[in-house]
Amino acid sequence: MTLGPFLLLVALAFWFTYRFVRPAPPETLVLSSGRAGSIFQATAERYRTLLARNGIRLRIEPSEGSLDNLKRIGDPQSKVDVGFVQGGLVQGGLAKPEEADKVVSLGSIFYAPVAVFYRAKKPIARLSQLDGKSIAIGREGSGTRAIAATLLKANGIQAGGKTTLVDLEGDDAANALVRGSVDAAILTGDSASGANMVRLIHTPGVELFDVTQADAYVRRFPYLSKIELPPGSLDLGKNEPEKPLHLVATTVELVAKPDLHPALSDLLIEAARQVHGRPSLLQKAGEFPAPLEHEYRLSDDAQRYYQSGKSFWYRHLPFWLASLLDRAAILLIPLALLLPGLKLVPTLYIWRVRQRIYGRYGELMTIEREAFEEPTPERRAEHMKHLDDFEARVVRMRMPGWWADELYVLKNHIAFVRRRLETPAAPR
Repeated sequence: MTLGPFLLLVALAFWFTYRFVRPAPPETLVLSSGRAGSIFQATAERYRTLLARNGIRLRIEPSEGSLDNLKRIGDPQSKVDVGFVQGGLVQGGLAKPEEADKVVSLGSIFYAPVAVFYRAKKPIARLSQLDGKSIAIGREGSGTRAIAATLLKANGIQAGGKTTLVDLEGDDAANALVRGSVDAAILTGDSASGANMVRLIHTPGVELFDVTQADAYVRRFPYLSKIELPPGSLDLGKNEPEKPLHLVATTVELVAKPDLHPALSDLLIEAARQVHGRPSLLQKAGEFPAPLEHEYRLSDDAQRYYQSGKSFWYRHLPFWLASLLDRAAILLIPLALLLPGLKLVPTLYIWRVRQRIYGRYGELMTIEREAFEEPTPERRAEHMKHLDDFEARVVRMRMPGWWADELYVLKNHIAFVRRRLETPAAPR
Protein backbone atom coordinates (compact mmCIF):
# COMPACT_ATOMS: atom_id res chain seq x y z
CA MET A 1 0.00 0.00 0.00
CA THR A 2 2.96 2.30 0.49
CA LEU A 3 4.91 1.45 -2.64
CA GLY A 4 1.95 0.77 -4.96
CA PRO A 5 0.63 4.35 -5.38
CA PHE A 6 4.13 5.64 -5.96
CA LEU A 7 4.84 3.03 -8.63
CA LEU A 8 1.51 3.85 -10.26
CA LEU A 9 2.38 7.56 -10.32
CA VAL A 10 5.77 6.87 -11.88
CA ALA A 11 4.17 4.55 -14.44
CA LEU A 12 1.69 7.30 -15.38
CA ALA A 13 4.57 9.76 -15.74
CA PHE A 14 6.41 7.40 -18.08
CA TRP A 15 3.18 6.87 -20.08
CA PHE A 16 2.73 10.64 -20.36
CA THR A 17 6.31 10.96 -21.57
CA TYR A 18 5.85 8.19 -24.14
CA ARG A 19 2.52 9.66 -25.25
CA PHE A 20 3.55 13.27 -25.68
CA VAL A 21 7.26 13.31 -26.40
CA ARG A 22 7.76 13.71 -30.14
CA PRO A 23 10.33 11.86 -32.19
CA ALA A 24 13.22 13.69 -33.74
CA PRO A 25 12.18 15.89 -36.69
CA PRO A 26 12.76 14.21 -40.06
CA GLU A 27 15.77 15.37 -42.03
CA THR A 28 13.78 15.64 -45.29
CA LEU A 29 10.75 17.82 -45.96
CA VAL A 30 8.64 17.63 -49.13
CA LEU A 31 7.15 20.88 -50.49
CA SER A 32 4.69 21.13 -53.37
CA SER A 33 5.50 24.36 -55.18
CA GLY A 34 4.10 25.34 -58.58
CA ARG A 35 4.95 25.49 -62.26
CA ALA A 36 8.53 25.94 -63.44
CA GLY A 37 9.49 29.61 -63.45
CA SER A 38 6.58 30.62 -61.18
CA ILE A 39 6.90 32.70 -58.03
CA PHE A 40 5.96 29.58 -56.06
CA GLN A 41 8.90 27.73 -57.55
CA ALA A 42 11.29 30.60 -56.91
CA THR A 43 10.09 30.93 -53.32
CA ALA A 44 10.55 27.21 -52.72
CA GLU A 45 14.18 27.46 -53.87
CA ARG A 46 14.83 30.23 -51.35
CA TYR A 47 13.26 28.10 -48.62
CA ARG A 48 15.50 25.21 -49.59
CA THR A 49 18.63 27.31 -49.07
CA LEU A 50 17.52 28.53 -45.65
CA LEU A 51 16.41 25.12 -44.39
CA ALA A 52 19.67 23.55 -45.51
CA ARG A 53 21.50 25.75 -42.99
CA ASN A 54 19.78 23.77 -40.25
CA GLY A 55 20.44 20.39 -41.77
CA ILE A 56 16.95 19.97 -43.30
CA ARG A 57 16.78 18.82 -46.90
CA LEU A 58 13.85 20.32 -48.80
CA ARG A 59 12.59 18.24 -51.71
CA ILE A 60 10.58 20.38 -54.10
CA GLU A 61 7.75 18.79 -56.07
CA PRO A 62 6.54 20.93 -59.04
CA SER A 63 2.76 21.17 -59.39
CA GLU A 64 -0.02 22.82 -61.38
CA GLY A 65 -0.51 25.41 -58.65
CA SER A 66 -2.60 26.07 -55.55
CA LEU A 67 -5.40 23.57 -56.12
CA ASP A 68 -2.95 20.79 -56.91
CA ASN A 69 -0.95 21.66 -53.79
CA LEU A 70 -4.05 21.59 -51.60
CA LYS A 71 -5.11 18.17 -52.86
CA ARG A 72 -1.62 16.74 -52.35
CA ILE A 73 -1.29 18.00 -48.77
CA GLY A 74 -4.77 16.81 -47.83
CA ASP A 75 -4.16 13.31 -49.23
CA PRO A 76 -3.07 10.99 -46.37
CA GLN A 77 -1.26 8.79 -48.90
CA SER A 78 0.77 11.68 -50.27
CA LYS A 79 4.30 12.31 -49.02
CA VAL A 80 3.94 16.06 -49.50
CA ASP A 81 4.28 17.87 -46.16
CA VAL A 82 3.72 21.50 -47.07
CA GLY A 83 2.90 23.76 -50.02
CA PHE A 84 1.74 27.17 -51.21
CA VAL A 85 -2.02 27.74 -51.56
CA GLN A 86 -3.69 30.90 -52.81
CA GLY A 87 -6.77 32.04 -50.92
CA GLY A 88 -10.25 31.84 -52.42
CA LEU A 89 -10.21 28.22 -53.60
CA VAL A 90 -13.00 27.14 -51.25
CA GLN A 91 -15.23 30.18 -51.59
CA GLY A 92 -14.51 30.21 -55.30
CA GLY A 93 -15.88 26.67 -55.59
CA LEU A 94 -12.65 24.97 -56.71
CA ALA A 95 -12.11 23.16 -53.43
CA LYS A 96 -14.59 21.62 -51.00
CA PRO A 97 -14.76 22.71 -47.35
CA GLU A 98 -13.84 19.20 -46.24
CA GLU A 99 -10.62 19.47 -48.24
CA ALA A 100 -9.70 22.61 -46.31
CA ASP A 101 -10.39 20.78 -43.04
CA LYS A 102 -7.68 18.23 -43.82
CA VAL A 103 -4.87 20.79 -43.73
CA VAL A 104 -3.60 23.54 -41.44
CA SER A 105 -2.08 26.92 -42.20
CA LEU A 106 1.29 28.15 -40.98
CA GLY A 107 0.26 31.70 -41.87
CA SER A 108 -0.15 34.03 -44.85
CA ILE A 109 3.15 34.80 -46.54
CA PHE A 110 2.46 37.38 -49.28
CA TYR A 111 -0.22 39.14 -51.27
CA ALA A 112 -1.43 37.86 -54.63
CA PRO A 113 -3.00 41.03 -56.13
CA VAL A 114 -5.99 40.81 -58.42
CA ALA A 115 -5.26 43.25 -61.22
CA VAL A 116 -7.97 44.00 -63.79
CA PHE A 117 -6.68 45.61 -66.98
CA TYR A 118 -9.11 46.75 -69.65
CA ARG A 119 -9.37 48.70 -72.88
CA ALA A 120 -11.63 51.76 -72.76
CA LYS A 121 -11.72 55.36 -73.91
CA LYS A 122 -12.33 56.49 -70.34
CA PRO A 123 -11.88 54.83 -66.95
CA ILE A 124 -14.68 52.66 -65.58
CA ALA A 125 -15.86 52.77 -61.98
CA ARG A 126 -17.36 49.27 -61.58
CA LEU A 127 -16.66 45.81 -62.92
CA SER A 128 -20.25 45.54 -64.05
CA GLN A 129 -19.33 47.98 -66.83
CA LEU A 130 -17.37 45.15 -68.48
CA ASP A 131 -20.60 43.29 -69.17
CA GLY A 132 -20.83 42.40 -72.85
CA LYS A 133 -17.05 42.52 -73.35
CA SER A 134 -14.56 39.69 -73.84
CA ILE A 135 -12.60 39.01 -70.63
CA ALA A 136 -9.62 36.69 -70.10
CA ILE A 137 -10.30 35.05 -66.72
CA GLY A 138 -7.76 32.20 -66.59
CA ARG A 139 -7.72 28.54 -67.45
CA GLU A 140 -10.33 26.16 -66.10
CA GLY A 141 -9.47 24.96 -62.59
CA SER A 142 -6.93 27.71 -61.86
CA GLY A 143 -6.90 30.00 -58.84
CA THR A 144 -7.08 33.01 -61.16
CA ARG A 145 -10.31 31.75 -62.68
CA ALA A 146 -11.85 31.09 -59.27
CA ILE A 147 -11.17 34.65 -58.12
CA ALA A 148 -12.19 36.19 -61.45
CA ALA A 149 -15.44 34.24 -61.64
CA THR A 150 -16.31 35.19 -58.06
CA LEU A 151 -15.73 38.91 -58.61
CA LEU A 152 -17.56 38.98 -61.95
CA LYS A 153 -20.51 37.02 -60.57
CA ALA A 154 -20.82 39.56 -57.77
CA ASN A 155 -21.23 42.16 -60.54
CA GLY A 156 -23.82 40.18 -62.46
CA ILE A 157 -21.44 38.73 -65.08
CA GLN A 158 -21.52 34.96 -65.54
CA ALA A 159 -20.77 32.34 -68.15
CA GLY A 160 -23.62 31.92 -70.60
CA GLY A 161 -24.50 35.61 -70.64
CA LYS A 162 -23.60 38.23 -73.20
CA THR A 163 -20.05 38.50 -71.87
CA THR A 164 -17.39 36.29 -73.50
CA LEU A 165 -15.18 34.63 -70.89
CA VAL A 166 -11.85 33.55 -72.40
CA ASP A 167 -9.66 30.74 -70.98
CA LEU A 168 -6.41 32.69 -71.00
CA GLU A 169 -4.19 33.62 -68.07
CA GLY A 170 -0.79 35.04 -67.28
CA ASP A 171 1.36 36.29 -70.13
CA ASP A 172 -1.04 34.85 -72.70
CA ALA A 173 -3.88 36.94 -71.28
CA ALA A 174 -1.70 40.05 -71.06
CA ASN A 175 -0.47 39.64 -74.66
CA ALA A 176 -4.02 39.12 -75.90
CA LEU A 177 -5.01 42.38 -74.23
CA VAL A 178 -2.07 44.21 -75.80
CA ARG A 179 -3.03 42.87 -79.24
CA GLY A 180 -6.67 43.78 -78.70
CA SER A 181 -7.87 40.16 -78.87
CA VAL A 182 -9.72 40.64 -75.57
CA ASP A 183 -11.25 43.72 -73.97
CA ALA A 184 -10.07 42.94 -70.45
CA ALA A 185 -7.82 40.57 -68.54
CA ILE A 186 -7.91 39.60 -64.88
CA LEU A 187 -4.41 38.78 -63.67
CA THR A 188 -3.17 37.36 -60.37
CA GLY A 189 0.04 35.91 -59.01
CA ASP A 190 3.07 36.02 -61.31
CA SER A 191 1.22 37.80 -64.12
CA ALA A 192 0.28 40.64 -61.74
CA SER A 193 3.88 41.40 -60.86
CA GLY A 194 5.10 44.97 -60.74
CA ALA A 195 7.00 44.62 -64.02
CA ASN A 196 3.94 43.30 -65.84
CA MET A 197 1.77 46.06 -64.40
CA VAL A 198 4.24 48.70 -65.64
CA ARG A 199 4.29 47.14 -69.12
CA LEU A 200 0.51 47.12 -69.36
CA ILE A 201 -0.14 50.64 -68.02
CA HIS A 202 2.30 51.94 -70.65
CA THR A 203 0.32 50.20 -73.39
CA PRO A 204 -1.83 52.80 -75.21
CA GLY A 205 -5.52 52.39 -74.51
CA VAL A 206 -5.02 49.98 -71.57
CA GLU A 207 -6.11 51.01 -68.07
CA LEU A 208 -5.67 49.41 -64.63
CA PHE A 209 -8.99 49.16 -62.83
CA ASP A 210 -9.18 51.25 -59.65
CA VAL A 211 -11.25 49.20 -57.19
CA THR A 212 -13.02 52.09 -55.49
CA GLN A 213 -15.37 49.56 -53.86
CA ALA A 214 -12.44 47.67 -52.30
CA ASP A 215 -13.84 47.98 -48.78
CA ALA A 216 -17.12 46.41 -49.91
CA TYR A 217 -15.30 43.54 -51.65
CA VAL A 218 -13.26 42.83 -48.51
CA ARG A 219 -16.38 42.79 -46.33
CA ARG A 220 -18.20 40.49 -48.74
CA PHE A 221 -15.25 38.16 -49.38
CA PRO A 222 -13.22 37.83 -46.14
CA TYR A 223 -10.30 36.09 -47.86
CA LEU A 224 -9.60 39.30 -49.81
CA SER A 225 -7.48 42.19 -48.57
CA LYS A 226 -7.40 45.81 -49.66
CA ILE A 227 -4.09 47.24 -50.84
CA GLU A 228 -3.21 50.66 -52.16
CA LEU A 229 -0.68 51.73 -54.78
CA PRO A 230 0.49 55.26 -53.94
CA PRO A 231 1.14 57.82 -56.72
CA GLY A 232 4.30 57.04 -58.64
CA SER A 233 4.66 53.54 -57.23
CA LEU A 234 4.64 51.91 -60.67
CA ASP A 235 6.64 54.61 -62.47
CA LEU A 236 8.20 57.53 -60.60
CA GLY A 237 9.31 59.33 -63.77
CA LYS A 238 5.82 59.38 -65.29
CA ASN A 239 4.09 59.42 -61.88
CA GLU A 240 2.10 56.27 -62.60
CA PRO A 241 -0.45 56.03 -61.17
CA GLU A 242 -1.21 59.72 -60.88
CA LYS A 243 -3.41 59.21 -57.81
CA PRO A 244 -3.75 56.46 -55.19
CA LEU A 245 -4.95 53.27 -56.85
CA HIS A 246 -6.86 50.61 -54.93
CA LEU A 247 -6.64 46.88 -55.56
CA VAL A 248 -7.92 43.76 -53.85
CA ALA A 249 -5.67 40.80 -53.23
CA THR A 250 -5.78 37.30 -51.88
CA THR A 251 -3.03 36.06 -49.62
CA VAL A 252 -0.90 33.05 -50.37
CA GLU A 253 -0.74 30.73 -47.37
CA LEU A 254 1.85 28.21 -46.31
CA VAL A 255 -0.31 25.11 -45.81
CA ALA A 256 0.82 21.88 -44.16
CA LYS A 257 -0.30 18.48 -42.95
CA PRO A 258 -1.74 18.61 -39.39
CA ASP A 259 0.98 16.25 -38.09
CA LEU A 260 3.90 18.39 -39.26
CA HIS A 261 6.65 18.27 -36.64
CA PRO A 262 6.61 21.43 -34.44
CA ALA A 263 10.33 22.02 -34.99
CA LEU A 264 9.83 22.00 -38.76
CA SER A 265 6.84 24.30 -38.41
CA ASP A 266 9.06 26.79 -36.59
CA LEU A 267 11.79 26.49 -39.23
CA LEU A 268 9.34 27.07 -42.07
CA ILE A 269 7.83 30.17 -40.46
CA GLU A 270 11.32 31.46 -39.71
CA ALA A 271 12.27 30.93 -43.36
CA ALA A 272 9.07 32.69 -44.43
CA ARG A 273 9.99 35.62 -42.19
CA GLN A 274 13.38 35.96 -43.85
CA VAL A 275 12.00 35.58 -47.39
CA HIS A 276 8.78 37.60 -47.14
CA GLY A 277 9.43 40.01 -44.28
CA ARG A 278 10.99 42.77 -46.35
CA PRO A 279 9.04 45.72 -47.80
CA SER A 280 7.88 45.62 -51.40
CA LEU A 281 5.51 47.40 -53.74
CA LEU A 282 2.50 45.72 -52.11
CA GLN A 283 3.51 45.26 -48.47
CA LYS A 284 5.21 46.91 -45.53
CA ALA A 285 8.28 45.58 -43.73
CA GLY A 286 7.35 42.84 -41.26
CA GLU A 287 3.80 42.50 -42.58
CA PHE A 288 4.40 38.86 -43.53
CA PRO A 289 4.29 36.10 -42.50
CA ALA A 290 1.09 36.81 -40.59
CA PRO A 291 -1.31 34.63 -38.53
CA LEU A 292 -4.33 35.45 -40.69
CA GLU A 293 -7.06 32.82 -40.75
CA HIS A 294 -9.09 32.74 -43.93
CA GLU A 295 -10.11 29.35 -45.30
CA TYR A 296 -7.64 27.19 -43.39
CA ARG A 297 -7.27 26.79 -39.64
CA LEU A 298 -4.04 28.14 -38.20
CA SER A 299 -2.10 25.28 -36.61
CA ASP A 300 -1.52 25.24 -32.85
CA ASP A 301 2.25 25.26 -33.38
CA ALA A 302 1.98 28.30 -35.66
CA GLN A 303 -0.18 30.13 -33.12
CA ARG A 304 2.39 29.42 -30.43
CA TYR A 305 5.21 30.68 -32.67
CA TYR A 306 3.44 33.94 -33.56
CA GLN A 307 2.65 34.59 -29.89
CA SER A 308 5.98 33.74 -28.28
CA GLY A 309 8.48 32.95 -31.03
CA LYS A 310 10.91 30.06 -30.96
CA SER A 311 11.43 28.14 -27.74
CA PHE A 312 14.45 28.78 -25.52
CA TRP A 313 16.57 25.94 -26.92
CA TYR A 314 15.95 26.88 -30.57
CA ARG A 315 16.77 30.54 -29.92
CA HIS A 316 20.20 29.86 -28.40
CA LEU A 317 21.45 26.53 -29.73
CA PRO A 318 22.03 24.86 -33.11
CA PHE A 319 18.91 23.20 -34.47
CA TRP A 320 20.11 19.61 -34.02
CA LEU A 321 21.15 20.18 -30.40
CA ALA A 322 17.99 22.14 -29.57
CA SER A 323 15.88 19.32 -31.01
CA LEU A 324 17.69 16.77 -28.85
CA LEU A 325 17.34 18.81 -25.65
CA ASP A 326 13.72 19.64 -26.41
CA ARG A 327 12.87 15.95 -26.50
CA ALA A 328 15.11 15.06 -23.57
CA ALA A 329 13.59 17.72 -21.32
CA ILE A 330 10.26 15.91 -21.06
CA LEU A 331 12.10 12.82 -19.76
CA LEU A 332 12.82 14.84 -16.61
CA ILE A 333 9.15 14.50 -15.60
CA PRO A 334 9.33 10.83 -14.51
CA LEU A 335 12.85 11.33 -13.16
CA ALA A 336 11.63 14.28 -11.09
CA LEU A 337 9.20 11.86 -9.43
CA LEU A 338 11.48 8.85 -9.27
CA LEU A 339 14.53 10.39 -7.59
CA PRO A 340 12.75 12.09 -4.67
CA GLY A 341 10.55 9.04 -4.36
CA LEU A 342 13.58 6.85 -3.63
CA LYS A 343 14.05 8.90 -0.46
CA LEU A 344 10.40 9.49 0.35
CA VAL A 345 9.08 5.93 0.08
CA PRO A 346 11.30 4.42 2.84
CA THR A 347 10.38 7.31 5.16
CA LEU A 348 6.71 6.89 4.35
CA TYR A 349 6.96 3.13 4.90
CA ILE A 350 8.53 3.58 8.35
CA TRP A 351 5.83 6.08 9.28
CA ARG A 352 3.08 3.67 8.21
CA VAL A 353 4.59 0.77 10.22
CA ARG A 354 4.97 2.91 13.32
CA GLN A 355 1.40 4.11 12.94
CA ARG A 356 0.19 0.50 13.07
CA ILE A 357 1.75 0.21 16.51
CA TYR A 358 1.37 3.69 18.00
CA GLY A 359 -2.12 4.02 16.61
CA ARG A 360 -3.22 1.23 18.99
CA TYR A 361 -2.30 3.19 22.11
CA GLY A 362 -5.35 5.43 21.79
CA GLU A 363 -7.66 2.44 22.09
CA LEU A 364 -5.63 1.00 24.99
CA MET A 365 -5.82 4.28 26.88
CA THR A 366 -9.58 4.42 26.30
CA ILE A 367 -10.04 0.92 27.81
CA GLU A 368 -8.00 1.85 30.88
CA ARG A 369 -9.76 5.19 31.40
CA GLU A 370 -13.29 3.77 31.10
CA ALA A 371 -12.51 0.83 33.37
CA PHE A 372 -11.40 3.01 36.24
CA GLU A 373 -14.22 5.51 35.80
CA GLU A 374 -16.75 2.67 36.33
CA PRO A 375 -14.98 0.23 38.75
CA THR A 376 -17.90 -2.16 39.36
CA PRO A 377 -17.05 -5.86 38.90
CA GLU A 378 -19.51 -6.20 36.04
CA ARG A 379 -18.05 -3.25 34.11
CA ARG A 380 -14.48 -4.41 34.79
CA ALA A 381 -15.38 -7.79 33.31
CA GLU A 382 -16.68 -6.11 30.16
CA HIS A 383 -13.52 -4.03 29.85
CA MET A 384 -11.39 -7.10 30.46
CA LYS A 385 -13.12 -8.83 27.53
CA HIS A 386 -12.53 -5.72 25.42
CA LEU A 387 -8.87 -5.84 26.40
CA ASP A 388 -8.64 -9.53 25.45
CA ASP A 389 -10.09 -8.76 21.99
CA PHE A 390 -7.69 -5.86 21.66
CA GLU A 391 -4.70 -8.06 22.55
CA ALA A 392 -5.83 -10.73 20.08
CA ARG A 393 -5.89 -8.16 17.27
CA VAL A 394 -2.39 -6.99 18.21
CA VAL A 395 -1.08 -10.58 18.23
CA ARG A 396 -2.54 -11.19 14.74
CA MET A 397 -0.99 -7.99 13.41
CA ARG A 398 1.73 -8.78 10.83
CA MET A 399 4.85 -6.67 11.34
CA PRO A 400 8.39 -6.74 9.93
CA GLY A 401 10.79 -8.59 12.22
CA TRP A 402 12.95 -5.56 12.74
CA TRP A 403 9.97 -3.83 14.46
CA ALA A 404 9.48 -6.67 16.99
CA ASP A 405 10.89 -4.60 19.86
CA GLU A 406 8.24 -1.90 19.39
CA LEU A 407 5.52 -4.56 19.14
CA TYR A 408 6.59 -6.25 22.39
CA VAL A 409 6.69 -2.91 24.16
CA LEU A 410 3.01 -2.55 23.21
CA LYS A 411 2.30 -6.06 24.56
CA ASN A 412 4.00 -5.15 27.87
CA HIS A 413 1.76 -2.11 28.12
CA ILE A 414 -1.30 -4.32 27.51
CA ALA A 415 -0.14 -6.59 30.31
CA PHE A 416 0.28 -3.57 32.56
CA VAL A 417 -3.31 -2.44 31.91
CA ARG A 418 -4.54 -6.00 32.51
CA ARG A 419 -2.89 -6.10 35.95
CA ARG A 420 -4.53 -2.80 36.80
CA LEU A 421 -7.93 -4.12 35.80
CA GLU A 422 -7.43 -7.29 37.86
CA THR A 423 -6.70 -5.26 41.00
CA PRO A 424 -9.92 -5.30 43.14
CA ALA A 425 -9.18 -1.96 44.77
CA ALA A 426 -8.81 -0.10 41.52
CA PRO A 427 -9.15 3.60 42.22
CA ARG A 428 -11.94 5.69 40.77
